[in-house]
Amino acid sequence: MRKTVLSLLLMLLTGALPMSAQIRGNNIQVMVVPDHQDWNYEVGQTATFQVSVRRSSTLLNNITVDYEAGPEMYPDVKKQGIVLKDGTMTWKGKMKTPGFYRLTVTAHVGGKEYKGSATAAFSPEKLRPTTVEPKDFDLFWTKTLEEARWTALNPQRELLPERSNEDVNVYQVSFQNIRWGSRTYGILSVPAKAGRYPALLRVPGAGVRPYSGDTYTAPTQAIVLEIGIHGVDVTQPQAFYDNLMNGALNCYWNFGMDDRDQSYYKRVVVGCVRAVDYIASLPEWDGRTIGVTGASQGGFLSYATAALDKRITFVAAVHPALCDLTASLQGVACGWPHYFYQMSNEKGERRNEKDPQIKARVETSRYYDGVNFVRRIQCPTWVSFGYNDDVVPPTTAYATYNTLNCEKTLSIYQQTAHFWYQEQWDEWQDWMKERLITN
Repeated sequence: MRKTVLSLLLMLLTGALPMSAQIRGNNIQVMVVPDHQDWNYEVGQTATFQVSVRRSSTLLNNITVDYEAGPEMYPDVKKQGIVLKDGTMTWKGKMKTPGFYRLTVTAHVGGKEYKGSATAAFSPEKLRPTTVEPKDFDLFWTKTLEEARWTALNPQRELLPERSNEDVNVYQVSFQNIRWGSRTYGILSVPAKAGRYPALLRVPGAGVRPYSGDTYTAPTQAIVLEIGIHGVDVTQPQAFYDNLMNGALNCYWNFGMDDRDQSYYKRVVVGCVRAVDYIASLPEWDGRTIGVTGASQGGFLSYATAALDKRITFVAAVHPALCDLTASLQGVACGWPHYFYQMSNEKGERRNEKDPQIKARVETSRYYDGVNFVRRIQCPTWVSFGYNDDVVPPTTAYATYNTLNCEKTLSIYQQTAHFWYQEQWDEWQDWMKERLITN
């Protein structure tokens, strides 16, 4: 009888596991593989891509595919309904100027679509950004921060006992941002043992969400502050943030882009620098080390924070967004949020920066372009991204990296799109821990 009860209990517990925890990947895969191991080529060379459609790692016959190929974001070849008799095909591509060439293949199997891509880099070390630096860029940001600091931080801290443990005390904190009553909220993790510690600032990717805090990066050896950017409590249920994202904050990255003083990102960037002010005010901070890190939008915010605050001692940025925003006006892949991508006038001609209908937005974008911030970074910087990223194009990420004039490290994970692999995450964490613990 006892054995039966235990068996039933085990079945119930197993059945209660979320189905998502038991699903991993697809049995059908579209593999696109370039013939250079590092996916890198010189301008003028030819990249040869081998394509295979497989089920259970075995080639499928008579498979219908669509494909497009060409410079990323601007493919010049598009084909549909091509039948691969043995499940394979070969494609060749080249570029006459530095950039990235992408082949994307979509297979139709059992009424579903399966996609695979590979992106070849052509002389990427020669890529240069297109954005123009405003003459008063430094003056604008110096004045903006000076005015923001007229408002006291007025910090608040609330212990979250359910998130704390014997090693780390976790708090929800807030402090004033750009003006009185405008607050930035975040989760602060502080080693439980009394002492003075180096610090890490985590800045967020795009979206509206709660934050749990960082209790995994050197938890007994470093302070970590993870912030939100929207001026709201960061411990509410997910539905609270979903309602904001679908309502008042829908497409917030477009807000105020016709005026540099009204841009949504003005308050966001200031909030990141004020987060450094907050960290520097903590009695637990060691007075020496503050790193900043983030991915996508957070990569851009990491760049901006390090450029505007020399107290930052290292930067780790993954697939950084908001870089080389105006590149698409020249027919080159542009940074997220792709403000000027596929913009054309009534004649179908590509717009340029002098077009009166977009001139103000172009001028505003230059004050919020990651390229113009990285020119001012002086501390060690680690950057990582993938060649297959279709949100943050590697064209922009690489051109921005080439602009860095500091001690820098580039770590490429070619096959990643807008995500990261476990090995990439581990390398990212290890690089930061080394600088937190040894400094």
